[in-house]
Amino acid sequence: MEQIIFTLLRQGELDKALAIIKHTVPAETARRLAELEPEDRWTLFRRLGAADARAVFLHLDDEEQAGLMESMGLDEAARFAAHLPLYTLARTHALLPRPFARDLLERLPAEKYQGVRAMLGHHEDTVARVMRGEFLAVQGDIRVEEALQALRDNPLLTDDTGSVLFVIDSGGRYQGYVRLSTLLRAPADERVHRIMQPANGRVTTDDDKVEAARLLQRTNLPVLPVVDAQGVMVGILRFDDAMDVLEEDTSEDVYKKAGVGDLIHATEVVRSEKLTAGGIGYPVKVRLLFLMVTLAGGLMVGGLIDHFEETLAAVIALAVFIPLVMDMGGNVGTQSTTIFARGLALGHIHLGQFFRKHLLRELKVGLSMGILIGLLAGTVAWLWQGAPNGIPELGVVVGVALFFAVTTASVLGFLLPWVMLKLGVDHAPGADPFITTIKDFTGLAVYFLMAGWLIGVA
Repeated sequence: MEQIIFTLLRQGELDKALAIIKHTVPAETARRLAELEPEDRWTLFRRLGAADARAVFLHLDDEEQAGLMESMGLDEAARFAAHLPLYTLARTHALLPRPFARDLLERLPAEKYQGVRAMLGHHEDTVARVMRGEFLAVQGDIRVEEALQALRDNPLLTDDTGSVLFVIDSGGRYQGYVRLSTLLRAPADERVHRIMQPANGRVTTDDDKVEAARLLQRTNLPVLPVVDAQGVMVGILRFDDAMDVLEEDTSEDVYKKAGVGDLIHATEVVRSEKLTAGGIGYPVKVRLLFLMVTLAGGLMVGGLIDHFEETLAAVIALAVFIPLVMDMGGNVGTQSTTIFARGLALGHIHLGQFFRKHLLRELKVGLSMGILIGLLAGTVAWLWQGAPNGIPELGVVVGVALFFAVTTASVLGFLLPWVMLKLGVDHAPGADPFITTIKDFTGLAVYFLMAGWLIGVA
């Protein structure tokens, strides 16, 4: 679907592309926009109606929201931001260029400006930075009938916020909550404070957001009340926001354990997104660049075979095992790079212990596999092409070449991604082409040199 939209945009069919984008709920529209290049995303977003644009905007990631804000320009962004929730503005603020972010805040209505400034005054790891300021609370001395009417009249009512009614006193201090199901079953003239649950499970604005998210996860509520130092209710932590906090915290821990910090993590996320979504220009450019290495390596291997043409002509049976030597090393290298990438992401590989622990272990694995595969393949080569043709040394040649190819590929599968990571190069599309080139050339060089030495041809 994204490719169809991309094609329509390239053809100037904006209305058709917009029709596809809008023919979904806001969350799906946001997903489709997110998979487009930033300029295409802005081209379609600016053609959405005001209400649709706000609904879609709230479903985009923080980085995508910041990008659209910049694309709008300062004046238009200020008009648009005036209708956004405080928590959205606070999150986006940190991702905008500093002069742009400062000028944008100054153009907001006074009340919204003060609200955003208050949120930004808290540490980024506190509940205040992820809470939402829109909630419904009533005083405990009103009747159930009045509370239900307040729910009906609330323009901000959602499935999450509407299932729980918070209770405050005349000073706005949090007293407890009432579930909507309890409210519906209670007599119409009953006072709310008589059926409310006590004020347990609340958090303050300065509490750690991860701990607050875990508290909400342990409760049976979709939202958690947030109070200030005086106990006045100032916001709510929603379940979906709490899950985002926990996901972010888990990912951060994984990358720290892996030895890659926030900068490398962010870089890897951006690279992965570019390689798997959006336009095809980036993945084609990056992958072709590394495939040129394979192309050059293939030509070098061809030159190597040409150099040993007389050896190959003297012992035709050598040609039978060339694919085996090349393919076995390739498979081992791919296994190693995959294991390295997964271990790095899951925190099982620590870059600080790479040489003395992980690379040494992989060398032992490669040596073990090389010995076993070399013995097995060498025996088969001796029985198949060696003994029948009067060249028993062929088994030794194949066995030693495979031992060298497997061991080399295994070590390179760990070493090259590590080097690329240190150099800041994307190792996802880049490691295998280098491994293929190096192990093919060295493996075949050993193969032909061993053949020339043992079989007695040159």
